[in-house]
Amino acid sequence: MAIIRAMGRLKIDFEDPARADDARQLFALASTTEEGVMSAELSAVISRLWSDSGVQGCFDRSREYQLNDSAPYYLNDLDRICEQNYIPTQQDVLRTRVKTTGIVETHFTFKDLHFKMFDVGGQRSERKKWIHCFEGVTAIIFCVALSDYDLVLAEDEEMNRMHESMKLFDSICNNKWFKRTSIILFLNKKDLFEEKVSRSPLTICYPEYNGGSSYEEAAAYIQCQFEDLNKQKNTKEIYTHFTCATDTNNVQFVFDAV
Repeated sequence: MAIIRAMGRLKIDFEDPARADDARQLFALASTTEEGVMSAELSAVISRLWSDSGVQGCFDRSREYQLNDSAPYYLNDLDRICEQNYIPTQQDVLRTRVKTTGIVETHFTFKDLHFKMFDVGGQRSERKKWIHCFEGVTAIIFCVALSDYDLVLAEDEEMNRMHESMKLFDSICNNKWFKRTSIILFLNKKDLFEEKVSRSPLTICYPEYNGGSSYEEAAAYIQCQFEDLNKQKNTKEIYTHFTCATDTNNVQFVFDAV
């Protein structure tokens, strides 16, 4: 529905005028459909809309509005997902998105070590809840979505998401309470970044960037931007890893290294 709403704001028309009726039906069905249920009627409406070139054109401009980055994965697999005996695959589960609100504490054991992990909300309104979690922690894993470089915050459309992440990383990395705390930087969503950076220039985020549009060069530049924020380079090291959270082999490799 985010794409359809954005079409009006971006003044993008449907290729087929009949899709306007589908758009109205989409909102009507979505408001009355039970959560977790995808009717054949709703599935057909979504499928027709997604195949329209006007909708695809709006999707190509998704950096101009807020859209879940898993949307194309599910929309392209709609027929499979709507099958009567559908069972989610591992990738289906990994690509789900649930906004973290408050603090979620998870305990797990890996290689005979017991981990207590706190997942804290990244939204600005959640940050005031963080600080009491940090007492006594031995490491902070700071996750940055590489693909956010050309996007803005949902809560402040004047603020670039990558710039916001850098500000937050600066405040945590150089906080006096974390002088002895290891900082592990996960530059995540490298798959989405690699696909995007060749068509959406890194200069959107870093106007001074004069390198190429290859994944390797652009990713290395972002890594340097974050690591250069460390004001204690002689005594504190940032451990950086490029990750793709939906690639289980990559995540296994990274956790082995961590």
